[in-house]
Amino acid sequence: MADYHFVYKDVEGATTQWDDIQRKLGNLPEKPAPFKPAPFAPRADADEQPRSKEWLDARDPDELEELEDDLDDDRFLEQYRMGVIRVISVEVWRMRLAELKEAAKTARFGTIQPITGSDFVREVSQAPPDVWVVVFLYKDAIPECGLLETCLEELATKYAETKFVKIISTDCIPNYPDRNVPTILVYNNSAVKGTYVGLQKFGGKKCTPESVALALCHSDPVLNDGQGGNNVMEGVRRKFIEKVVSELETREGEDDSD
Repeated sequence: MADYHFVYKDVEGATTQWDDIQRKLGNLPEKPAPFKPAPFAPRADADEQPRSKEWLDARDPDELEELEDDLDDDRFLEQYRMGVIRVISVEVWRMRLAELKEAAKTARFGTIQPITGSDFVREVSQAPPDVWVVVFLYKDAIPECGLLETCLEELATKYAETKFVKIISTDCIPNYPDRNVPTILVYNNSAVKGTYVGLQKFGGKKCTPESVALALCHSDPVLNDGQGGNNVMEGVRRKFIEKVVSELETREGEDDSD
């Protein structure tokens, strides 16, 4: 027996004259629009994009090293001349690479790094020979520690080639007495070069970043701003004198107003 329920399906989008009549009578829904795929758009190759200043700024130090090697490669220069590699210009690229590498070098540290007892050997004793390390022993409950830490934070930012770390006193030295906190230990080449217990050598409770810097650099060039000069102490002394003179003038002005 024939199957009268069979429906013949033609190519998608094709219709019959009967379907058209039924649609006009409202017996069939409107014909759906034929499927049209989105136009093909090839994905841009990152290597073919122009190398702008912003693109360079986003590279990390390892990538900058590779890019510098590329600039010395004859094949890179040949591709640049042929237009295969597009950059702002080879000369500008070289200058920008040098600037970024210098900035990365200057920002070697720049903050006070918290460490634990298990970190001490790696972060302090095994620091490179050319790096001075300032170790800040503290306890949160001791007000003098907060005062000294404020000074050290400013110095760490300014002298980014000197490594500053902080550690809870008893994590560094078991049973270290609170009466000796805060304490600063200065390390270089795996050896202790200086020890400062309390705030006395920094000016007591009136200590400033300048007075702390003067004490730290009294015998050794502990602080390094990465500029390659030997005028750190001279700059510290000048700022210290300027600050003292300013405080004296402010005090005299207050006395005169009374």
